[in-house]
Amino acid sequence: MKVLQANGLSFGYLEWGRQEDPLLLMVHGFPDTPHTWDVAGPRLAALGHRVVAPFLRGYAPSSIPARDTTTKDLGEDVLGWIRALGGAKAVLVGHDWGAEAVTAAVGLEPAMVEKLVVVAIPHRTQLPRRPSVGWAARHIVTLRLPGALERLKADDFAMVDALCRRWSPTWQLTAEDTREVKRAFGVEGSANAALGYYRAVSVLTPPFMKAKVAVPTLAVAGLHDPAVTVADFERARRHFTGRYEVAAISGGHFCHRESPDAFVEAVTKFLAA
Repeated sequence: MKVLQANGLSFGYLEWGRQEDPLLLMVHGFPDTPHTWDVAGPRLAALGHRVVAPFLRGYAPSSIPARDTTTKDLGEDVLGWIRALGGAKAVLVGHDWGAEAVTAAVGLEPAMVEKLVVVAIPHRTQLPRRPSVGWAARHIVTLRLPGALERLKADDFAMVDALCRRWSPTWQLTAEDTREVKRAFGVEGSANAALGYYRAVSVLTPPFMKAKVAVPTLAVAGLHDPAVTVADFERARRHFTGRYEVAAISGGHFCHRESPDAFVEAVTKFLAA
């Protein structure tokens, strides 16, 4: 475990590869940690990247922020990590809230992003509005309600397992798969900070994310995702003026963990082009 300083906070991070290689940041989502990249990170590092996977703000051992986390906070954190790690720009890979973070970073400072990979979540401006998506994403409401923290903590964070199974119904989930996030949330303040992302989220797109994206982008979609379809990612193409590719792989919302070989292959091919 290493630590960097950015935007007035300390961030723990995992790292693979050589420091002299080009920087590739991998950003996790909820409920997860940088260990979500334990398979993909070393493999991408072996291809000649310095792979860094930080713990998002509020996720222990990173600092607990003084207020709830906004999308702009996430984007500024990504840019702060690049600067703290000595880079002028980086390849960004993000899943779930991590996808929101890396697309926010592109909206704020596109010149600092070499290439972009988003997993399971289309660009904020292109999120589908179907009733089925609203039902699948009902946690966005329930995690904001009074008592959400107590419900999340109940029965050794049983909700974490329930959400993973709901979002990735084909994943043969084990206790080992959620061990690290439960460990992080067990640190005082961490689980509440993670819920703060949902308390602060708005249905309105931040102004800095409305401009179309010229950065080369790969969207990775899970073929068995119960909420977001491959077609949704294809329709999102209209928000991108640069190269935009969609890779569909087996799995649900956590397709990068369910099908790590296919995920690494798709990202490797995209980065090499």
